[in-house]
Amino acid sequence: MNYRFEVLDKSIGYSGFFRLEKYRLRHQLFAGGWSTEMNRECLERGHAVAVLLYDPAADRVVLLEQFRIGALDDPGGPWLLEIVAGIMDDPAETAEEVARRETREEVGCEILELAPICRYLVSPGGTSETITLYCGRVDASTVASGVRGVASEHEDIRVSVVSRAEALDLLRAGRISSAAPIIALQWLELNRAELSARWSSSPA
Repeated sequence: MNYRFEVLDKSIGYSGFFRLEKYRLRHQLFAGGWSTEMNRECLERGHAVAVLLYDPAADRVVLLEQFRIGALDDPGGPWLLEIVAGIMDDPAETAEEVARRETREEVGCEILELAPICRYLVSPGGTSETITLYCGRVDASTVASGVRGVASEHEDIRVSVVSRAEALDLLRAGRISSAAPIIALQWLELNRAELSARWSSSPA
């Protein structure tokens, strides 16, 4: 059954770096009929792309560490281990193009091949943001490790190339706590044999 909803009113509660939209709405119920009117807020921050960079020949992955405001109160602190990611802020740019551009900007290397993982809603209870997630084949020897980032955007990104086993140990220890790298590393474990076979048979 296709359930329906009705937006009765919509307004902007705040507009800055992100935008907060306020809704008055109702929707059909599983048991039949309609819900009562409800008020909800939705954070509009655009959509993003993330890519786990993996060198199948060296069995190594690229991890980034940077400060994140949303993790200020996290027990592990606000410096998170992540993967390459960026906002889709140009409608003319595809998700794949964003993945390649952000890889050049953040780690200074080229993606040789991309494998789609999934597209998911980050936190649909309060934001419309989605992330399109990839695994990208790279030559780990070309990764510019060290500290990178665009100073005007307050980026301070530490780049590291680690073994896949070390990345999984960090995951198991709870050192990797944001969704994109967790999903991507778990996907890589499930699909690594097939992925490596496919990439080994394709040109660089």
